[in-house]
Amino acid sequence: MWGGRFASGPDAIMEEINASIDVDRHLYRQDIAASKAHAAMLAQQGIITADDAGTIVHGLDTILSEIERGAFDFKRALEDIHMNVEARLAELIGPAAGRLHTARSRNDQVATDFRLWVRDTIDQLDAALAGFQRALAEKALDHAGTVMPGLTHLQTAQPVTFGHHLLAYVEMAARDRGRFADARRRLNECPLGAAALAGTSFPLDRDMTARALGFDRPAANSLDAVSDRDFVLETLAAATLAAVHLSRLAEEIVIWTSPLTGLVRLSDRFTTGSSIMPQKRNPDAAELVRARTGRIAGALSALVMVMKGLPLAYQKDMQEDKEGAMDALAALSLSIAAMTGMVGDMVPDAARMKKAAGAGYATATDLADWLVRTLQMPFRNAHHVTGQIVAEAARQNLPLHRLPLAAMQAVEPKITDDVFAVLAVERSVKSRTSFGGTAPANVRAQARKWLKRLEKGR
Repeated sequence: MWGGRFASGPDAIMEEINASIDVDRHLYRQDIAASKAHAAMLAQQGIITADDAGTIVHGLDTILSEIERGAFDFKRALEDIHMNVEARLAELIGPAAGRLHTARSRNDQVATDFRLWVRDTIDQLDAALAGFQRALAEKALDHAGTVMPGLTHLQTAQPVTFGHHLLAYVEMAARDRGRFADARRRLNECPLGAAALAGTSFPLDRDMTARALGFDRPAANSLDAVSDRDFVLETLAAATLAAVHLSRLAEEIVIWTSPLTGLVRLSDRFTTGSSIMPQKRNPDAAELVRARTGRIAGALSALVMVMKGLPLAYQKDMQEDKEGAMDALAALSLSIAAMTGMVGDMVPDAARMKKAAGAGYATATDLADWLVRTLQMPFRNAHHVTGQIVAEAARQNLPLHRLPLAAMQAVEPKITDDVFAVLAVERSVKSRTSFGGTAPANVRAQARKWLKRLEKGR
């Protein structure tokens, strides 16, 4: 494989540690597309003949067909996807195959192929996240007025609506999509033509190959083009944040579906049973989404460790850039699909949610706001008065809206029975009309806005 420089083949262990074909075989579409673009450019520039270019392209199309129908023999002795394709091309078309590698190196080949693969994957993830947002927004619209407890520290805070809660994840997913879009924009420069590290003396038209492959421009520095993997790191960073957001919702689904809360039900489609306990219905899909976040974040950390000490230019260490990234992005794709399915599947128990929303004196802030608004009391004073009233309600083991007016007046004599109008959970959520608040009218408007936006592909 290495021509005249090496007199013997590698040791079996060297062959095993050096081969990457088990991983980079997944780049076959991108490798063949880049080779076809390179061949066309070489012919356009008069570096190879048009006849040779046509023969090469035909041979590459044949190889693509063989791989896609499972008829291609991948050989570990040929190390990687590039050499496997080139060797098969030589079998198919003869000496013309050797002209394809003119003015390029495996260094700029793999950098180009992997950029193309990551770009394709980002596009797929963006579409999946849009589907996740759509499922959330549709469910939010259905439950814009379904009252549930809003929690901080997992303690009762204030009533919100289920729709409002779900729309929070729509916003998170929008930022995730924005991060992927940013990563895609920055990676969209073509390394092809950078060769091993120094460029080439052949009169290439790098703009031509960049355009043919859908890149915005050729990479401006040949050293940088072949030796950095920040485009993978940035994509994995975006993937890690997206996975964290999915994991947070997965955790909430685990909590909501527990019999201890019983706020949400999942069907048999997204739950499993127990081998010993017949009554169990386990939210395993949510738990596995939660767990896969570790794999995704781990891939980011692993590649950071690979890259952190590498001098310019290409180092063999960088062969480790693909396996973890491919596994992580596949895990994220599956997690998005699972969460999208669960969002569509879950059914909230509206009555139980409403009851839980009123527990723990969730409308105490509404009482404090009433004191400020009606009695012109400074908020800090109103906070203190409300705290005393809550303490009295707790002493009598009553919810706020059941506490007698006289008990409230014992703390603050100016309180009137008008106060009871703000102590019901439905009135509480309806009053939260500030922009971004949980009022059902707000939630409906935001859900419709998102659905319209998603329909337009944004």
